[in-house]
Amino acid sequence: MAVTFNDLVARVKQQLLGYSRDQASISYLVASMTASDTTFLADPETVTNLSRGLVEIGDEMILVKKYDRPSGTVTVMGGLTGTGRGVEGTTAASHTIDSLITNNPQYPVSRIKEALNDTINGVYPDLFVFAEYEFPYVAARYEYPIPADADDVYKVVVNTIGPSAVWFPLTSWRFNTVASTTAGQVKPTPTPTGKTIQLMRDRIVPGRNVRVTYTKKPSTLTLGSDLFTSTGFPERYVDMMVYGACWRLLPALEPARLQQQAIEATERAPLVPAGSATQATNFYMNLYMKRLNEERDRLFRLFDGYQTFNS
Repeated sequence: MAVTFNDLVARVKQQLLGYSRDQASISYLVASMTASDTTFLADPETVTNLSRGLVEIGDEMILVKKYDRPSGTVTVMGGLTGTGRGVEGTTAASHTIDSLITNNPQYPVSRIKEALNDTINGVYPDLFVFAEYEFPYVAARYEYPIPADADDVYKVVVNTIGPSAVWFPLTSWRFNTVASTTAGQVKPTPTPTGKTIQLMRDRIVPGRNVRVTYTKKPSTLTLGSDLFTSTGFPERYVDMMVYGACWRLLPALEPARLQQQAIEATERAPLVPAGSATQATNFYMNLYMKRLNEERDRLFRLFDGYQTFNS
């Protein structure tokens, strides 16, 4: 089964909160709401689970002013201005009927998604993504623009004439990362990107395609339905991304111990020793680093270096 961004978020929540979660107080929408609504309708039977403060619907954090128990109407802080929509760095959005409303979530979805994308970005350049680009060879032309997302070139091969369909490796080429983008200095077809491949002394038949295999950064995830593989990484990296996100999220629990204004925090402080969050953070960091080293070693074994044909 393909793993989506939403699946990753659920796995992180299960790691941080347990499979029974933290029994958060929740309700749900009984009517859809737009990105500009300053009131919304929650289920009247469970609206009492909400309180003044933060609630989460989808990826959005909303600041609640009050609720009306008989009707289930919840009023957003700020009245007509709607300043309570899209708080805590989130964006006001439309939400459909039956969307869950979570009261004061311990780990907001928006923060989990940020931690996952930070982990995806953080594994580069230890782990990278391969991509390919082809162009026809032109006689007497030595320099060709390649895509701007190319960070390094792994190999360059050229198609041969005849029925063999063999792509022979080129032995003399240079990757230029600071090429000119001025039209005329680098031919405008394809458009100059600031990165080029220079083909030097190999004999190439004009008109044959040259294929450049290069490495690039992984792509981050945006929509909940985005497949993890759209990053360019294989699904075997999923557990590593989950561990990395947990490692990034857990440190926030340690300074939270210093906030003793809430009665729950005051009563729980003696039961949870100081440094517990730090220990959990180190645990997940070690899991993450172990997997990162495993996959980096695997990548080097599979793609240690490109072997050209020898005469």
